[in-house]
Amino acid sequence: MSLCIGLNGKTALVTGGYAGIGLSISKVLLASGARVIIAGRSSEKFLKAKDEIGVVSGEFDFYELDIKDSVKTSETIQNIISKESKIDILVNNAGIVKDTLLVRMSDSDWLDVMDVNLNGLFYVTKNVLKHMIKARSGRIVNITSVIGETGNIGQANYAATKAGIIAFTKTIAKEYAGRGILANAVAPGFIKSPMTDKLPSALKENMEKAIPLNRIGEPDDVANAVLFLSSELSNYITGAVINVNGGMYM
Repeated sequence: MSLCIGLNGKTALVTGGYAGIGLSISKVLLASGARVIIAGRSSEKFLKAKDEIGVVSGEFDFYELDIKDSVKTSETIQNIISKESKIDILVNNAGIVKDTLLVRMSDSDWLDVMDVNLNGLFYVTKNVLKHMIKARSGRIVNITSVIGETGNIGQANYAATKAGIIAFTKTIAKEYAGRGILANAVAPGFIKSPMTDKLPSALKENMEKAIPLNRIGEPDDVANAVLFLSSELSNYITGAVINVNGGMYM
């Protein structure tokens, strides 16, 4: 049997797919032949990334969407399906952080992170699933974090959402395996970003020492794992968490 990592003819929806890890995911899926639909709150950020995305050969589009809004999310996904006729691959990448120690964490700090990272993921997934169930086919890849498995000082809200994403992924994997839908999660560790670039050299060195591979990951390291889970090469994998962390958590 011949298996292929190409995604020709597939349509992928990537939330927050215009920056950071999300941008790398969009580009890798695009380069693999998928038509990529990027959804996010900031059309300005998309426009800044548009030229970089456009360097990759392929078709892509953008829909402005605040995933915290359940009604708007339902309407937007219906509009996407009406135009594209299908969504074969869903990558739930959008997320935010509002870090502080728990006793200093305001209600809004807690609720804002919950609204985007967990509630928004629920709204998007629920509406896309309705289409995938009818098609009896689909791939869902949720971006969680090593912090959802280890916890971290100052990130009680973020850690709770990322742990919740893991449990959510395993649950929908069980619920919809019989409909031909595979659901998996990717858990990045420390990944190179504008934020990590600004860290003091001594701090980055200490971070790298905690990683058996002795380096901070690249966004493409995460994107390649997403590509694998989106392709035929992962036909017998569902409910899994793929750790992309250089061995810092096993």
